[in-house]
Amino acid sequence: MNEGATGPGPTGNTLWHGRFEGGPARVLMDFTASLPFDVRLAACDIRGSMAHVRGLARVGLLTAEEEAAVLDALEQAGAELADGRFTFVESDEDVHTAIERRVTELAPEAGGKLHTGRSRNDQVATAFRLWTKEAMLDIAGLTMNFQHVLIDKARLAGEAYLPGYTHLQRAQPVPLAHHLLAHAWALGRDVDRLLATAKRLNVSPLGAGALAGTSLPLDPVSTAVDLGFDRPFTNSLDVTSDRDFVAEALFTLAVLGVHLSRMGEEFVLWSSQEFGFVTLDDGYATGSSMMPQKKNPDIAELTRGKTGRLIGNLTSLLVTLKGLPLAYNRDLQEDKEPLFDSYDQISLALVAFGGMMETASFNTVAMAAAADDQTSLATDLAEILVEQGVPFREAHAIVGGLVRDSLGRGVPLSDLVGGHPAFPDSVAFLFAPGAAVSRRASPGGAGAGPVAEQFKQIEADMARSGSRLRTIAASLEPSD
Repeated sequence: MNEGATGPGPTGNTLWHGRFEGGPARVLMDFTASLPFDVRLAACDIRGSMAHVRGLARVGLLTAEEEAAVLDALEQAGAELADGRFTFVESDEDVHTAIERRVTELAPEAGGKLHTGRSRNDQVATAFRLWTKEAMLDIAGLTMNFQHVLIDKARLAGEAYLPGYTHLQRAQPVPLAHHLLAHAWALGRDVDRLLATAKRLNVSPLGAGALAGTSLPLDPVSTAVDLGFDRPFTNSLDVTSDRDFVAEALFTLAVLGVHLSRMGEEFVLWSSQEFGFVTLDDGYATGSSMMPQKKNPDIAELTRGKTGRLIGNLTSLLVTLKGLPLAYNRDLQEDKEPLFDSYDQISLALVAFGGMMETASFNTVAMAAAADDQTSLATDLAEILVEQGVPFREAHAIVGGLVRDSLGRGVPLSDLVGGHPAFPDSVAFLFAPGAAVSRRASPGGAGAGPVAEQFKQIEADMARSGSRLRTIAASLEPSD
């Protein structure tokens, strides 16, 4: 057996050393340490600790001098962490213990009171909620930036049109603007979920202690206000074990990833020679190490591929949570890496894909040529018969038969329609390029009028989302 694996652990005291005669085994510290990843919570932990110190002073558990000393020490520790001067030691099992250790070094007497009335359970939950709220707002902002790119591209598309698809088969011609706005609306739902998640998690755990609160006269309301939370917890058992907000955040990011993946799939198809609908800017494509002619849509492909990772992160957390009894269990240490990873990946995807979309050129001639396939007019032809009083099912059968005859005999569909007694002579106009698109008038549909209304609606929707984002972001500002 490797003696180092079970021998004495790191030098220095843990927060729980008083209960034990000896130090922790090296393997225990190696297996349980979370510092390599939870260091990202440093700024949020500093902020939560400062609010806790101010709360202790308000209820008389710290003197004014002690409060000032600990706050100064926390501020210095935060500055050292921010600029890389902070020195970690072997006994630092996580960022929270590292910060407390440094505070007691800087303020030996008063620093020992920092953890009064507090457990790492409510401490970590507080810092993680603060971080997650900020993360949701960051992603909401990046998503809205992507929405703006889509809307701008839709406006620039003008009257350009392309085939709309179902089952990846050409269905009906639609404006390019309508297609791009469809993606913008999906991203709008993602923004709504991101903001709702940030709002729903805005509950302060500080004061819950390990699981049952404390006999000390803490005031969770005041610290909740201090930290910009909407309200304090109502059940200490629940709030110290609750990771619904992490699961909800991971779900929201996974759905956003699915929407980006869907766009990625289209860009992979559209940029192929078989479709030829889009040309990628050289700065947002890659080449081949062997085939000089290649221009590959790697951003679109990686966006599509990383979505599986986002879904996996959500699944990982849900499996972790499903069997945990109340209240805190160390399994909950596994809540952070999945969310950190999903946040990182979706942030990169939004910026990279947004740049690719913004710089891409749409080949509207190729789109129109594909959309002007006469068989794509079948539904419009059936609706013209409906306008003549023909029941839709009968109209559907008539047009279906004509399409079958056209494909089987190699005769243009327009010739067969023109010679059919059920159609009026005026039907010939429908075969002009783009004519079918101009006929669409139903609300929310693909006609010029409904698309113009969509632009108004989505701009108003984004304005509302922007207002919500700014309101929640205001709570991130330090309390006076």
